[in-house]
Amino acid sequence: MNLIEIIRQSFDSLRRNRLRSGLTMLGILWGLVTVVLLLSYGRSLGQEVLNGFMGLGDNVLMVWGGQTSMQAGGERSGKRIKFRDGDTEAVRDAVPFLKAVSSETDSGFSFKYGPKVVNIQSKAIELPYAGMRRLNIAQGRYFEPADFTDHRQVVIFGPHAAQKLFNGYPPVGESVEIEGHVFQVIGVLQNKIQDSSNNGPDNENAFLPFDMMRLLAKQRDPDSIVFQPSSPELHLKALQAVRAVLAQRHHFDPRDDKAVPVWDTVEDSAQIMQFSLALQLLLGIIGAMTLGVGGVGVMNIMLVSVTERTREIGLLKALGARRREILAQFLLESLTLTFLAGAAGMVVATVVGYIIPPMPLYSDIYKTANHEGDIMLHASPLIMLVSFAVLAIVGVVSGLLPAVRAANMDPVEALRHE
Repeated sequence: MNLIEIIRQSFDSLRRNRLRSGLTMLGILWGLVTVVLLLSYGRSLGQEVLNGFMGLGDNVLMVWGGQTSMQAGGERSGKRIKFRDGDTEAVRDAVPFLKAVSSETDSGFSFKYGPKVVNIQSKAIELPYAGMRRLNIAQGRYFEPADFTDHRQVVIFGPHAAQKLFNGYPPVGESVEIEGHVFQVIGVLQNKIQDSSNNGPDNENAFLPFDMMRLLAKQRDPDSIVFQPSSPELHLKALQAVRAVLAQRHHFDPRDDKAVPVWDTVEDSAQIMQFSLALQLLLGIIGAMTLGVGGVGVMNIMLVSVTERTREIGLLKALGARRREILAQFLLESLTLTFLAGAAGMVVATVVGYIIPPMPLYSDIYKTANHEGDIMLHASPLIMLVSFAVLAIVGVVSGLLPAVRAANMDPVEALRHE
């Protein structure tokens, strides 16, 4: 018995029991749709949570002055570390594998536009800051080198901060008073999803050239230093190098992590990705169990088919059909049933994923357009591949027991079967 003959007989058997085969396929279809939708939900939720966290910036590390917990250089532990003017430049010059470095100082200032006065949290930053922290401009422009070299009094607003002060009036080109000093508005940031922040989300902040802190608050020293390694894999090496530079300048042990605390978004994003994978695995297991119920239906129909065709099996064996050919015939029938239902399930899952509207997650909070930040059930090629692999396992397991039972039948006993 060749393969073509086995395939032909398998399809003939399924056609003879169309209703029974159709109902069994419905169980497989339902299970596969469940698997695809659950995996799509887990992937989309994990991705949006990660994107929300990464709204803070791409592979960013932030360090600030703390308090020593180790003795170093003859000094006792408990010494307060406060960054000084020049620390950022020292880090920039000494650590070659940093993509960007910027000073940062946070402060709340009084902003006046016409008769309206509003207190807005402000960040004094340097030029490389935008690329690290995803500060994309919606109106106007970002800072340029001349803004820093010429000590220009310019300011950029987050969209919510601009709305608070200007109440919908176009702010670019307008002048505002900050603590009594006149600044020109040169830009407004794009509205962005940001699920983590230091001293308020960027949508709510205003941004100034770092040197302007000397004018507004008579402060030259940075509160913190923000830096980005040239690749995420170098984040720990970069942190060690930055701590070593600061330890030399401030006389503390570079191993003392309490002297210069850190916020490592690379490490945090890796933990979020682990959570996302764990969630997808859990949902995948739930979906696979649902698909397994359909597999039980396939096994049941195949066992019934083996019982009904006992005399046929005995006749085939009497005519010389080998054990592996009988095994292949019934296993192929099971796989045919499974994969026909699976193909229909893939189509249905894709259609349903596009029919179901986006599930709100961040759009209501951040007032984003086009459902940005919401959970979509659109199946990716990887999810389809994983679902197909789960389907293949279910098909083989469901068909193996009936196929082995048919292959192990004694031909004499099979022919005597009534």
